[in-house]
Amino acid sequence: MLIVLVMFILGVLLGFVGAGGAGVVIAVLTVVFGIPIHTALGTSLSAMVFTTMSGAYSHFREGNVVMKNGIAIGLFGAIGAFIGAHIAASLPGHQLMWMTACMLFLSAILLWLRVFFYSKEVLSPAESKSMPVGLQFWVTACGLGIVTGVLSGTFGIGATPFIQIGLLVFFSMTIHQSAGTTMLVILPTALLGGVGYLTAGYLDMILLLKVTTGLMTGAYIGAKFTKTLPPSVLKTAMVAVPILGGLLLVFGS
Repeated sequence: MLIVLVMFILGVLLGFVGAGGAGVVIAVLTVVFGIPIHTALGTSLSAMVFTTMSGAYSHFREGNVVMKNGIAIGLFGAIGAFIGAHIAASLPGHQLMWMTACMLFLSAILLWLRVFFYSKEVLSPAESKSMPVGLQFWVTACGLGIVTGVLSGTFGIGATPFIQIGLLVFFSMTIHQSAGTTMLVILPTALLGGVGYLTAGYLDMILLLKVTTGLMTGAYIGAKFTKTLPPSVLKTAMVAVPILGGLLLVFGS
């Protein structure tokens, strides 16, 4: 029950500041509860199936999801995540902790670029690059999906900032479209990545239930208070969350 309680508190904080927090979940499970890093990664990635489901549906209702892009990139991402899970299984735990910490720091840099420099809508179609079509679309979707999928599967972090930056740069989406479509991309990516960890023997279903229950309950409550924080605080918190996760892994390894 202690894991459920800690995940609930963490979920409230993450829901409050509007951050994903997969890296912090991995760090807390590994450093605080002594869960092996491989199992922590598999649990974090699998939990994202449930924690992003409501977000994806909400964005769909708001018209923020570009379905074709989300489905195509998500399917390629799922393949990459399955491969990534088996890559992680072949790496020593200590080495994987350091690599995951580095990925979290890189995620923080990309999030900083995302929230402080890509925070405005594209003003008009004339001001943006055209979206790729035909063969170019599938090549771009495959490349973005496979790369971010492998990152998600190997490091269990969801690769949200990588996906969002990719959608902004390569598919010329608005900031809201990139946020909503990313949620859709993560669903199949996290699902097949979790299957990859399961087949590799690194997914504890009881632990997954505890983590998911705590996070979803806490995030639901925390999200209700998000509007009480100034945008500057929310942006800073979003960048600080992966940094915190990375620091925990570095000092706990």
